[in-house]
Amino acid sequence: MANTIRVFLADDHDVVRRGLQALIDTEPDMEVVGTASNGSEAIQRVPLCQPDVILLDMKMPQKTGLEALIEIKARNPAARVMMLTSFGDDVSVFGAIKAGALGYLLKDVQGNELLQAIRNTYEGKSTLSPDIALKVIHEINRPPEPDAPLTEDPLTERELEVLRL
Repeated sequence: MANTIRVFLADDHDVVRRGLQALIDTEPDMEVVGTASNGSEAIQRVPLCQPDVILLDMKMPQKTGLEALIEIKARNPAARVMMLTSFGDDVSVFGAIKAGALGYLLKDVQGNELLQAIRNTYEGKSTLSPDIALKVIHEINRPPEPDAPLTEDPLTERELEVLRL
């Protein structure tokens, strides 16, 4: 197949990695080229596997998904990373988006939606779970703190780019 999407999976739960691999293996345009059970392994293995799309869980041992994301993007700013996690708290969501994640999906996502999100990430497009998109919208629309200086553009250019997609 001409444009096979090379996917790397990092999740600390073996059953999740196996399930994701089984799902991805059903797609003729995708292949899993590597896996990791923690953030440190992901940082080490991603350069060797040269994936097109990296799926990272947020909470993993040794190094978190956010720490792995930051290191992976520092080594390869063009890396296309999507977070796939159970954690939708503000620190995780906004930390990942600010660090360069193209997408943020919660693990209650349907299989076909995840596969489309992988394709979107491969194409440089963003995908957010509906709850995460709502969280981002609320953050943008939140009135400024009374003592906070007003700024014309409270979001970075990257954050605005993610929202436009």
